[in-house]
Amino acid sequence: MKREIAVKRDMKQGVSPVIATTLLIAMVIVIGLIIFLWFRGFTQEAITKFGGVNVELVCGDVQFDSSYSSGNLLLSNTGNVPIYSFKLKVEKPGSFETLDIENISGNWPKTGLNQGGVFSGDISSSALGAEKITVIPVLRGTTESGAKTHACDEQYGEEIIL
Repeated sequence: MKREIAVKRDMKQGVSPVIATTLLIAMVIVIGLIIFLWFRGFTQEAITKFGGVNVELVCGDVQFDSSYSSGNLLLSNTGNVPIYSFKLKVEKPGSFETLDIENISGNWPKTGLNQGGVFSGDISSSALGAEKITVIPVLRGTTESGAKTHACDEQYGEEIIL
């Protein structure tokens, strides 16, 4: 009987080296894939303009004039970069709100302002009680998945003191 117990102990074996190696390689691949997908979520798809220039760099080349008088906002594109839209940061005492010009004015051109383009629109209801308005350009560029818009940083905008 002692001999039978000794034989049964010897018959217990672990996982074969081939299966262990295969499992180890599969686990490394799965962990690597999880890390890759996790890091991919941190990067944004680059928006380009003018044949490959990052649209964030083009924001520095945007030139426009803006003025506000009696509820009427006047915008003109004086540069070579087409401006797709504008965001208006309306600052009121103690608060501010950011508005899209397409939502405020019904007569904003669908293609935006090309070189030399001028826009005039009534925004008196949105600017009611405002101390200042910052006009921020929005550019349209291309990505691998199609056309996208990019709002430039506030530093590229123009302030209008009311």
